[in-house]
Amino acid sequence: MQVILLERVAKLGQMGDVVTVKDGYGRNFLLPQGKALRASEANIKSFEDRKAQLEARNLETKKEAEDLAAKLNGQQFVVIRSASDAGALYGSVTTRDAADAATASGFSLDKKQVALKAPIKDLGLHEVHVVLHPEVDATIVLNVARSTEEAELQASGKSIQELAAEAEAEAEFEIAELFDDIGGATGDDEGEEA
Repeated sequence: MQVILLERVAKLGQMGDVVTVKDGYGRNFLLPQGKALRASEANIKSFEDRKAQLEARNLETKKEAEDLAAKLNGQQFVVIRSASDAGALYGSVTTRDAADAATASGFSLDKKQVALKAPIKDLGLHEVHVVLHPEVDATIVLNVARSTEEAELQASGKSIQELAAEAEAEAEFEIAELFDDIGGATGDDEGEEA
Protein backbone atom coordinates (compact mmCIF):
# COMPACT_ATOMS: atom_id res chain seq x y z
CA MET A 1 0.00 0.00 0.00
CA GLN A 2 1.30 3.46 -0.87
CA VAL A 3 0.58 6.28 1.56
CA ILE A 4 1.49 9.93 1.85
CA LEU A 5 2.73 10.88 5.32
CA LEU A 6 0.97 13.74 7.11
CA GLU A 7 3.69 13.93 9.79
CA ARG A 8 7.15 12.57 10.44
CA VAL A 9 7.02 8.86 11.29
CA ALA A 10 10.13 7.27 12.82
CA LYS A 11 11.90 4.77 10.56
CA LEU A 12 9.50 5.60 7.71
CA GLY A 13 9.86 9.15 6.45
CA GLN A 14 9.15 12.87 6.67
CA MET A 15 5.93 14.79 6.15
CA GLY A 16 4.88 14.68 2.51
CA ASP A 17 6.85 11.55 1.60
CA VAL A 18 5.02 8.93 -0.44
CA VAL A 19 6.08 5.57 0.98
CA THR A 20 5.12 1.95 0.51
CA VAL A 21 4.04 0.15 3.68
CA LYS A 22 2.50 -3.21 4.47
CA ASP A 23 -1.27 -3.19 4.16
CA GLY A 24 -1.92 -3.99 7.82
CA TYR A 25 0.43 -1.27 9.10
CA GLY A 26 -1.19 1.32 6.88
CA ARG A 27 -4.79 0.21 7.45
CA ASN A 28 -4.54 -0.47 11.19
CA PHE A 29 -2.10 2.21 12.38
CA LEU A 30 -1.18 5.01 9.97
CA LEU A 31 -4.63 5.75 8.53
CA PRO A 32 -6.72 5.57 11.76
CA GLN A 33 -4.17 7.64 13.71
CA GLY A 34 -4.24 10.37 11.06
CA LYS A 35 -0.55 9.98 10.30
CA ALA A 36 -1.05 9.20 6.60
CA LEU A 37 -3.47 9.15 3.67
CA ARG A 38 -3.70 6.64 0.84
CA ALA A 39 -1.53 7.92 -2.02
CA SER A 40 -4.25 8.53 -4.62
CA GLU A 41 -4.28 11.46 -7.05
CA ALA A 42 -7.04 13.22 -5.08
CA ASN A 43 -5.28 12.75 -1.72
CA ILE A 44 -1.93 13.97 -3.06
CA LYS A 45 -3.63 17.10 -4.44
CA SER A 46 -5.48 17.57 -1.13
CA PHE A 47 -2.18 17.22 0.76
CA GLU A 48 -0.49 19.85 -1.43
CA ASP A 49 -3.37 22.24 -0.68
CA ARG A 50 -3.12 21.62 3.09
CA LYS A 51 0.69 21.32 3.29
CA ALA A 52 1.31 24.82 4.70
CA GLN A 53 -1.36 24.32 7.36
CA LEU A 54 0.03 20.89 8.34
CA GLU A 55 3.59 22.24 8.54
CA ALA A 56 2.45 25.14 10.74
CA ARG A 57 0.62 22.75 13.07
CA ASN A 58 3.68 20.46 13.16
CA LEU A 59 5.97 23.38 14.08
CA GLU A 60 3.57 24.46 16.81
CA THR A 61 3.35 20.99 18.38
CA LYS A 62 7.11 20.57 18.05
CA LYS A 63 7.69 23.88 19.85
CA GLU A 64 5.34 22.82 22.68
CA ALA A 65 7.11 19.46 22.89
CA GLU A 66 10.53 21.15 23.06
CA ASP A 67 9.33 23.40 25.90
CA LEU A 68 8.03 20.39 27.81
CA ALA A 69 11.24 18.44 27.09
CA ALA A 70 13.33 21.28 28.54
CA LYS A 71 11.35 21.07 31.81
CA LEU A 72 11.08 17.27 31.84
CA ASN A 73 14.66 16.30 30.92
CA GLY A 74 16.51 14.87 33.90
CA GLN A 75 13.51 14.99 36.25
CA GLN A 76 13.33 12.23 38.85
CA PHE A 77 10.03 10.60 39.79
CA VAL A 78 9.50 8.24 42.72
CA VAL A 79 7.55 5.00 42.24
CA ILE A 80 6.80 3.05 45.43
CA ARG A 81 6.51 -0.74 45.02
CA SER A 82 6.84 -3.75 47.29
CA ALA A 83 9.95 -5.84 46.73
CA SER A 84 12.01 -8.67 48.15
CA ASP A 85 15.05 -8.13 50.37
CA ALA A 86 17.24 -8.76 47.32
CA GLY A 87 15.60 -5.84 45.51
CA ALA A 88 13.41 -7.78 43.05
CA LEU A 89 9.95 -6.27 42.60
CA TYR A 90 6.77 -8.25 43.15
CA GLY A 91 5.46 -7.28 39.72
CA SER A 92 6.99 -4.61 37.51
CA VAL A 93 6.95 -0.90 36.70
CA THR A 94 5.37 -0.26 33.30
CA THR A 95 4.83 2.69 30.96
CA ARG A 96 1.54 3.47 32.71
CA ASP A 97 3.31 3.70 36.10
CA ALA A 98 5.93 6.06 34.64
CA ALA A 99 3.28 8.26 33.03
CA ASP A 100 1.21 8.31 36.24
CA ALA A 101 4.25 9.31 38.33
CA ALA A 102 5.05 12.19 35.95
CA THR A 103 1.41 13.29 35.80
CA ALA A 104 1.18 13.29 39.61
CA SER A 105 4.16 15.66 39.64
CA GLY A 106 2.42 18.12 37.31
CA PHE A 107 3.58 16.99 33.86
CA SER A 108 1.05 15.97 31.22
CA LEU A 109 2.30 12.61 29.97
CA ASP A 110 0.56 9.70 28.28
CA LYS A 111 1.67 6.08 28.61
CA LYS A 112 2.07 5.93 24.82
CA GLN A 113 4.80 8.56 25.06
CA VAL A 114 6.92 6.51 27.47
CA ALA A 115 9.40 4.20 25.71
CA LEU A 116 10.52 1.29 27.90
CA LYS A 117 12.71 -1.40 26.36
CA ALA A 118 11.45 -3.85 28.99
CA PRO A 119 9.41 -3.54 32.18
CA ILE A 120 11.43 -2.49 35.24
CA LYS A 121 11.66 -5.41 37.66
CA ASP A 122 14.09 -4.24 40.35
CA LEU A 123 14.63 -1.41 42.80
CA GLY A 124 16.93 1.46 41.94
CA LEU A 125 17.27 4.41 39.59
CA HIS A 126 16.22 3.72 35.99
CA GLU A 127 16.55 6.05 32.99
CA VAL A 128 13.45 6.13 30.81
CA HIS A 129 13.04 7.78 27.40
CA VAL A 130 9.91 9.81 26.68
CA VAL A 131 8.91 10.59 23.07
CA LEU A 132 7.02 13.89 23.19
CA HIS A 133 6.93 14.46 19.41
CA PRO A 134 8.33 12.45 16.50
CA GLU A 135 11.33 14.80 16.52
CA VAL A 136 11.57 15.54 20.28
CA ASP A 137 12.35 13.22 23.15
CA ALA A 138 13.43 13.56 26.77
CA THR A 139 14.98 11.35 29.44
CA ILE A 140 13.53 10.99 32.92
CA VAL A 141 14.70 8.95 35.90
CA LEU A 142 12.38 6.62 37.79
CA ASN A 143 13.40 6.08 41.40
CA VAL A 144 11.82 2.70 42.24
CA ALA A 145 11.83 2.08 45.99
CA ARG A 146 9.88 0.37 48.79
CA SER A 147 9.33 3.61 50.76
CA THR A 148 9.91 7.34 50.47
CA GLU A 149 12.86 7.07 52.90
CA GLU A 150 14.42 4.42 50.69
CA ALA A 151 13.82 6.62 47.64
CA GLU A 152 15.66 9.50 49.33
CA LEU A 153 18.61 7.22 50.11
CA GLN A 154 18.70 6.02 46.50
CA ALA A 155 18.52 9.60 45.24
CA SER A 156 21.56 10.45 47.35
CA GLY A 157 23.53 7.74 45.56
CA LYS A 158 23.24 4.62 47.69
CA SER A 159 21.69 1.51 46.19
CA ILE A 160 19.41 -0.78 48.14
CA GLN A 161 21.78 -3.69 47.56
CA GLU A 162 24.67 -1.69 49.10
CA LEU A 163 22.54 -0.78 52.12
CA ALA A 164 21.45 -4.40 52.57
CA ALA A 165 25.08 -5.57 52.31
CA GLU A 166 26.17 -2.99 54.91
CA ALA A 167 23.38 -4.05 57.29
CA GLU A 168 24.30 -7.72 56.82
CA ALA A 169 28.00 -7.00 57.43
CA GLU A 170 27.12 -5.09 60.63
CA ALA A 171 24.95 -7.96 61.85
CA GLU A 172 27.71 -10.51 61.14
CA PHE A 173 30.25 -8.32 62.95
CA GLU A 174 27.97 -8.03 66.00
CA ILE A 175 27.43 -11.82 66.03
CA ALA A 176 31.18 -12.41 65.75
CA GLU A 177 31.81 -9.99 68.65
CA LEU A 178 29.13 -11.73 70.69
CA PHE A 179 30.71 -15.13 70.11
CA ASP A 180 34.16 -13.72 70.92
CA ASP A 181 32.80 -12.35 74.20
CA ILE A 182 31.12 -15.69 75.03
CA GLY A 183 34.29 -17.60 74.08
CA GLY A 184 36.43 -15.28 76.23
CA ALA A 185 34.06 -15.65 79.18
CA THR A 186 34.14 -19.46 79.06
CA GLY A 187 37.91 -19.38 78.73
CA ASP A 188 38.15 -17.23 81.90
CA ASP A 189 35.90 -19.62 83.82
CA GLU A 190 38.04 -22.61 82.89
CA GLY A 191 41.21 -20.80 83.91
CA GLU A 192 39.82 -20.07 87.42
CA GLU A 193 38.88 -23.71 88.06
CA ALA A 194 42.34 -25.10 87.33
